[in-house]
Amino acid sequence: MQRILITGGAGFIGSHVTDLLVAAGHEVAVVDNLSTGKREFVPAAAQFFPYDIKDQNTHELILDWGPQVIIHHAAQMSVQVSVGDPLLDARENILGSLNILQAAARGQVRKFIFASTGGAIYGDEAPVPARETDPPRPESPYGIAKLAVEHYLHFYHREHGIIPVSLRYANVYGPRQNGLGEAGVVAIFTEKFLAGEQPVINGDGLQTRDFTYVGDIARANLLALSHPEAGSFNVGTGRETDILTIYLQLQKLTGSPQGPVHGPAKPGEQRRSSLNYELAREVLGWQPQVSLEEGLSQTVAAFRGR
Repeated sequence: MQRILITGGAGFIGSHVTDLLVAAGHEVAVVDNLSTGKREFVPAAAQFFPYDIKDQNTHELILDWGPQVIIHHAAQMSVQVSVGDPLLDARENILGSLNILQAAARGQVRKFIFASTGGAIYGDEAPVPARETDPPRPESPYGIAKLAVEHYLHFYHREHGIIPVSLRYANVYGPRQNGLGEAGVVAIFTEKFLAGEQPVINGDGLQTRDFTYVGDIARANLLALSHPEAGSFNVGTGRETDILTIYLQLQKLTGSPQGPVHGPAKPGEQRRSSLNYELAREVLGWQPQVSLEEGLSQTVAAFRGR
């Protein structure tokens, strides 16, 4: 059993990680300001603190509670918001992370698992599927901030001995995802279909993403707990799926009569994206287990039950 603090543990991905940590018998505390997360997503067995990662009370909590491991998911998650307001993104994703890291160094935290991005960190010039050895060339402030935190983690590893594991997520989908704002298209399309509304596909719909089920993402965090060394790992399926295919599958699963409708393409949107996960398989023992078909079916069922 380990004492683990998870930031963003009331959010979409973080709450699934929290569930697995509790089920595995760890002592867990959740820090989440509930800007997008929900209190009811936090299991009763986990302690909950409604703090913002940028604030001093979060810093002091780490020193007082004394976690052995920090799993850091709290973030500004929207690429488009980061493009429109790079300063806001940097305050949340860089300065917020540094507040956590400074406390981790003072509190002698042993390991830091970071929710990074594979979808935004490599850029359009990377091969598909991208490998960890491909040079990251992020094209949005969001991707730049995630890469910056990975570099800061290297510094804290060298200076303070904290073992960093960065998990570069693909496009995560599944139950508890929010369909508002710039959420993943799976959540947006599903909510629209179930409400009898018309989802709109940006552009021709042939842009591809690596859709990875949230339960598989959560397992990667659990496996990273036992990895004794620093590292960055892609967490994806290695499979490209275009947005039009996602639309048609969700239309069928929801029984919606709403056929595809296309709107203008998003300026600067990445055309193709997928992640090679061989390193995660070899080193962490992780590979995706939930197929896209099964994951979409489980997601629609969960959205129906909300």
